[in-house]
Amino acid sequence: MNCGAVITHEEKNLKNGVMGAFYDFAILDPEYTMTMPMNQVISGAFDSLSHSMETYMGSPREVNYSDEINEATQRNIIRNIRAMLIDPADRQSRSELVWAAAMAENGILKFGKVTDFQSHMLEHQLGAYTDCNHGRGLAVLHPMLYRHMIPEANRQFARLAAEVWGVSPDGKSEAELAESFITALSDFIKEIGLPTTLTEMGIADIDLEAIAKSTIRTDGCVKKFTDEELLAVLKECI
Repeated sequence: MNCGAVITHEEKNLKNGVMGAFYDFAILDPEYTMTMPMNQVISGAFDSLSHSMETYMGSPREVNYSDEINEATQRNIIRNIRAMLIDPADRQSRSELVWAAAMAENGILKFGKVTDFQSHMLEHQLGAYTDCNHGRGLAVLHPMLYRHMIPEANRQFARLAAEVWGVSPDGKSEAELAESFITALSDFIKEIGLPTTLTEMGIADIDLEAIAKSTIRTDGCVKKFTDEELLAVLKECI
């Protein structure tokens, strides 16, 4: 439900977005997810959560109406991933996830935003050098990258902790709430069976420096990462 696509040039080790792939119509039918392996369904659902977070973490830093819709989308994805894992045959939870996936990337949440998507850009290059599953790669990268965005992103992290993950702000500083968001996200990734390291995915012997250097830097990210910082993130993910 957007005009974007991703293409990989295997010989040049490049994986980049392509805009302008406009659709005529979109079919949102959860039935098509019923025969997919559960690992792939969870991977896709986490990608939807990632898209929402990447949009939310963009500029401006002040919360707007699109961000408040985004918070509801994130809560919906988290709740329905859990529901689907309890009952994989539950079409209602799958329907909600398909609708939330559309909302995460159809442009509505991006009104008034310059989006972040630095995690996506890093994972794209990881996928250009390896046979990396996209959603699983994002699950490994997000917490590590976000730890490197402290303290610049503390305000948005703190709000996500309270409004999406239900962390009580009582008696907590903004910095403590920001940390609790990353902890909640990390715990959720483990809870739903996604990997937390690249080693778990069978990825170890790769050119991390080349991946870091070839990663696109996004304008909306609160932190302007250097090659060295992205390399440090990748090393921590191993």
